[in-house]
Amino acid sequence: MRLAIVEALGCCDRSPVELGTKLGMGSNLLAHHLDVLESVGLIERFRSGGDGRRRYVHLRREALVGLIDVQTASAASALFICSANSARSQLAEALWRSLAGGECCSAGTNPAERVHPGAVAAAHRAGLDISSAQPRQLDDLDMHPDVIVTVCDRAHEELTVGDDWLHWSIPDPAEDGSPEAFDSVIAELTTRIEALLASPPTHEVAQ
Repeated sequence: MRLAIVEALGCCDRSPVELGTKLGMGSNLLAHHLDVLESVGLIERFRSGGDGRRRYVHLRREALVGLIDVQTASAASALFICSANSARSQLAEALWRSLAGGECCSAGTNPAERVHPGAVAAAHRAGLDISSAQPRQLDDLDMHPDVIVTVCDRAHEELTVGDDWLHWSIPDPAEDGSPEAFDSVIAELTTRIEALLASPPTHEVAQ
């Protein structure tokens, strides 16, 4: 059961409800296994940045080095979604284009008027240029990507997400506003995108 939980978290962050539904596991049993995994440093749990009553579970990949090769889905094209499309999803799009060289787009459920200056500056420090990027409305897109990723809790919680969508619970750097916060988002997105691109497709866990 704990191995199944690790495999289910290999591609994305999930709420306990999402994990229980995917794995056909009751809440009490799931909570027990999550407690064990957290006690040995394999996962971490934190509050949603959207609905504070919700929590997400994140796999600490660095703790698995040398133990298991976590597999995720490979993809040639991607769509990244956040609420304002002003920081996280814009940075994810730029990083995907840089690392994968494939088709990519980003959009928001409630787009801001402009891309956050902190995101533009952080992208520049990372060798990326998003100075001409503009927030887009998700409903206006006509795209059928290989993978769709929500990179903020609010967007994940307000959308009707597909079974094959991924969710990366990444804090909004605009709330902190410091250069370090934006740089941290770039580092986190880079790690996740590289893992997604490097891994072969995974098999669904048997129900």
